Amino acid sequence: MKMQPDFEIRAAGVEDVPIILDLIRELATYERAPKEVVATEEQLVEVLFGKRPAAEVLLAFEGKAPVGFAVFFHNFSTWLGRPGLYLEDLFIKPERRGKGYGRALLVDLAKIALERGCGRMEWAVLDWNEPAIKFYRALGAKPMEEWTVFRLTRDGIAKLAQSESPLPREE
Repeated sequence: MKMQPDFEIRAAGVEDVPIILDLIRELATYERAPKEVVATEEQLVEVLFGKRPAAEVLLAFEGKAPVGFAVFFHNFSTWLGRPGLYLEDLFIKPERRGKGYGRALLVDLAKIALERGCGRMEWAVLDWNEPAIKFYRALGAKPMEEWTVFRLTRDGIAKLAQSESPLPREE
């Protein structure tokens, strides 16, 4: 596992949105869901670089060619009383794997988490993705087997928001 001398990781800027969207699409294809990507460049500009950025992106390059990315944001642990770093996506192009690029992105994320006083780093992995699970375990990460992830999609959020609350609201 030898990284190329021309390997670089840097924070993404607004000019990188086309690269980010391409990597998102490649990740979706790898995760067997290529038709589920509905994000647009315009959306990404707003949510990543607008008035209230929802996430940050690190880009990995081999020379001038993008080879991967990490998308992350902060969550919060009430028990620790500290922010956490949540890794939404980590992706290295399949043909570029085995060179240490994924580990390098995680090392940079760990440094960011330390600098920002985070109490933990967390992420989810698809249960069929054995190579990723082995990789994360080798880094010392442990699965949270007693937890189940729940999700409301846009329609579910709207339905819940429009439902009647069982308690009266205070005015």
